Amino acid sequence: MAEGDNKSSNQLAQETAQLEEQLQGWGEVILAGDQFLRWEKAWFPGALIGATTVLFVSNCPLFSGRLIYYLDPSVLTGLSCTVMILCLADYLVPILAPRIFGSNKWTTEQQQRFHQICGNLVKTQRRVLGWWKRLFALKEEKPKMYFLSVISSLVVVAWIGQQVHNLFLTYLIVSFILLLPGLNQHGIITKYAGMAKREINKLLKQKEKKNE
Repeated sequence: MAEGDNKSSNQLAQETAQLEEQLQGWGEVILAGDQFLRWEKAWFPGALIGATTVLFVSNCPLFSGRLIYYLDPSVLTGLSCTVMILCLADYLVPILAPRIFGSNKWTTEQQQRFHQICGNLVKTQRRVLGWWKRLFALKEEKPKMYFLSVISSLVVVAWIGQQVHNLFLTYLIVSFILLLPGLNQHGIITKYAGMAKREINKLLKQKEKKNE
């Protein structure tokens, strides 16, 4: 058991080191973004929501701007433009970041935080792969439950997509993703998840008492 844990730890450390090497040119940008996403200052969540709202409102058909709305790009055009922007960022950020932030200001504390971020990204990737594998394991072990769960989930998602405007739904999803690290960092998710769990347990106990 201990040997397996050591092997897993060594593999995690190796993957983290590889990711650090790949993202080294993005170090300053990642640390700056990390401060915002973890809400190191009280006004950071408001700034995130404000910037996201301005971005989406400027593209809403009810307001001025509306660049994306008027262009109405096809799926292939939108995908190509997105990949093009990512490629430009991947080329320009490592060149411009040291000039903007100053590479000589990189401290031991920043390097440790950068290491933690890369480690968390690797762990998140492992969790996603683990969920994916469990989903396929459910398909093999309980195919009826698998298909019922997947189809029900997709029907609910399709219904939500039909009821809510596409741009507004995208705004909600992006806002939630941007706020998620801060909510997790400040224990807000754990707090309300615990409250919901307690309420569900109370309801289950009340139902058991009525059945008795």
